[in-house]
Amino acid sequence: MNKITKDEGVIEALIERFENQRLPRTLEIKKHVDAGKPLSDMDLSFLEEVNRDAITIKPLVERHPEWQALYAKAVHLHEEIVQKALENEKARKP
Repeated sequence: MNKITKDEGVIEALIERFENQRLPRTLEIKKHVDAGKPLSDMDLSFLEEVNRDAITIKPLVERHPEWQALYAKAVHLHEEIVQKALENEKARKP
């Protein structure tokens, strides 16, 4: 199996997971932090897992520029959530 074919299979699996699992959960967490609520331990674990995966798949995305915009938007969404969660934590402390 050549590298392009293997990459395409991996990308297809990643996109399916992103659409069906990662994005819905990420948007749920964003709604939660946008409402001023703190992240739960489960939220933090999920975000850490997503961050590790993003680092792992970066070389794959770099080989396939057609996916770079989606990757960048997903990473930016993650960064927005983390920033808002930090703001929420600071606001909770006297």
